[in-house]
Amino acid sequence: MDLDLRKLRYFVAVADLLHFGRAAEVLHIAQPVLSRQIRALEQDLGASLFTRDRHGVELTDAGRQLLADAGPLLASTDAVRRRVSAAVGGKRRLMVGFRAGVAVTPAARAFEERHPDVVVDVQRIEGDEQAAMLLDGRIDIGYVRLPIDESGLRVTPLYTEPRVAVLPAGHRFGGKAEVTEADLAGEPLLWHGDPSTQPTRRPFRNAGYPVRGVDETLEHVGAGRGISFLARSASVFYSHPDVVYVPVPDLVPDQVCLAVAASNTSPVVDDFVAAARSTAGITAECGNYEMWQLGGDAASGPA
Repeated sequence: MDLDLRKLRYFVAVADLLHFGRAAEVLHIAQPVLSRQIRALEQDLGASLFTRDRHGVELTDAGRQLLADAGPLLASTDAVRRRVSAAVGGKRRLMVGFRAGVAVTPAARAFEERHPDVVVDVQRIEGDEQAAMLLDGRIDIGYVRLPIDESGLRVTPLYTEPRVAVLPAGHRFGGKAEVTEADLAGEPLLWHGDPSTQPTRRPFRNAGYPVRGVDETLEHVGAGRGISFLARSASVFYSHPDVVYVPVPDLVPDQVCLAVAASNTSPVVDDFVAAARSTAGITAECGNYEMWQLGGDAASGPA
């Protein structure tokens, strides 16, 4: 049985809203048409996807499973559409996403020596969007920070990076060579949507300021609204007159990886991955941190 992607998109709309009428409005189709399409999908799959009664609409176990699988599948079809459109336009372009503090230039230069006809574009990404942008084709390759939902992705480790506390200038620990997580217990912590920036334990109180990205973090810390934790490369690439960085050796190191959508089997993408792996040592030197020696023992970068 071939899965009808149009019906699948209709199903996701109903599953997200749990209301046939509102889903029909979002999809700009009549509700009876939507109901017929969902019944047809249930017949195709041989499974009931929703329970419908006077209390409303709920997903069945089969519906919950289909919803979990539908996201990566629909994202991969969007990615294929983007790549085909780019090929029709005659463009040879590779979009590389990167997290703050990661240097893409060494890999891009090595790649362009082999592919002078391919333009490497770069785009900074945040932790809450790195998987989605890979799956839907907005970026072809991503320098990502763990944790990341690896469903539908191929993930290659590159290096680890120590983490630092981000403190307001004038903080009582601002002049120390290093601190422990316990030293900072009870401090107001800025809340990140990105779990890779969080400490391993939570002996902190919520500062009440959700932040997204390094720039917002530095502004809030500089204003004295709380503290934060970032990868050490932040202290190399980002400065702020009202912020100091102090190493926290007992925090679990940050882990930087390369990620590609599993559906993206382009040899050009594979060549960029090879270039990134071969230049990982140079990239590590740019940020002054440690590298994973792929396939062997870890080697230390500059101190």
